[in-house]
Amino acid sequence: MTARPPHKETLSAVDREHLARCVALAEEALDAGDEPFGSVLVGPDGEVLREARNRAVTGAPTRHPELELAQWAAAHLGADARAAATVYTSGEHCPMCAAAHAWAGLGRIVYASSASQLARWLGAFGAAAPPVPPLPVWAVAPDVPVSGPDLALAPHVRDLHRRFHLGDTSA
Repeated sequence: MTARPPHKETLSAVDREHLARCVALAEEALDAGDEPFGSVLVGPDGEVLREARNRAVTGAPTRHPELELAQWAAAHLGADARAAATVYTSGEHCPMCAAAHAWAGLGRIVYASSASQLARWLGAFGAAAPPVPPLPVWAVAPDVPVSGPDLALAPHVRDLHRRFHLGDTSA
């Protein structure tokens, strides 16, 4: 199967509101000593169903918020509700989380910053590369609709990663 590039929709005001919450959750993760990632699961009616932040450093290496939301959705939502739900996230899903998202049958993903942006930022900071290559969602889960990045929020996400990787705790 050949992966195809995602359709990049224009982000709505509602999308940006949820993404801003994801970035706030990423900042909470950073403040707790974790890598700055945060995600929100939103139902088809616009209701926030669940929020999560990264706990990969302070918990376990696979405690990514996107994986937590996929697992919660698989356990608590029917197939139709999962397919109509949207996962908003501060950073594009890693391959593990993209696979979990697809296996859970979740709908759209909207991200503030992309995997390719993160890879460039890590290189610029002199940080170690992640243990798994930063692939775009469509390379792992080609049928999942994705939107992003948000050009207004991505610089803030970059700053959170800069602070984490350079050990800068100042805001």
